[in-house]
Amino acid sequence: MTVFAFTFYVFALSTILGGLMTVVSRNPVHSVLWLILAFLSSAGLFITLGAEFVAMLLIIVYVGAVAVLFLFVVMMLDVDFAELKAEMVRYLPLGLLIGVVIIMQLALAFGAWNTSDMAMANRLAPVGDNENTALLGLLIYDQYIILFQLAGLILLVAMIGAIVLTLRHRVDIKRQNVIAQMHRDPAKAMELKDVKPGQGL
Repeated sequence: MTVFAFTFYVFALSTILGGLMTVVSRNPVHSVLWLILAFLSSAGLFITLGAEFVAMLLIIVYVGAVAVLFLFVVMMLDVDFAELKAEMVRYLPLGLLIGVVIIMQLALAFGAWNTSDMAMANRLAPVGDNENTALLGLLIYDQYIILFQLAGLILLVAMIGAIVLTLRHRVDIKRQNVIAQMHRDPAKAMELKDVKPGQGL
């Protein structure tokens, strides 16, 4: 067995184990930690495939942001997980049925899978001293720069729309008016008290 095959099997088994323990683990904090292990193992698989950029994105975005956010939410919120698991048992047969259907669909898809002879010829091969991350950057910011900027603009509009839709102004909350604070008269805002020695306010 080569080093590449051994590394692949180690990361693959670690990914499967992390995903399985994420679902099976009783403690939600342990589930998040197993999920982080699954993400790191998936990043290792991407590195063995030569996709370092995708692996770094997986570590930075999912491990560094999403999984840590899950961990903070699970640890800070007082959620009754026993009640949630009791509700989950009610829908377990339906979930198992959906899982079996998905597995059958995947089996049919992979059974009819044919690899094209041109697939390996059309992949991004290193050109000169450039790695695939540099080639991906050149491809995105050169050939597909307009589409990349439009995708960013769509995400910006979606973010602003989500903020506008969820923004609620409540009248019973005292809000800070910065402009009014900056333009207030110091003579009216402060009052000097002549406190004599031995006398309190």
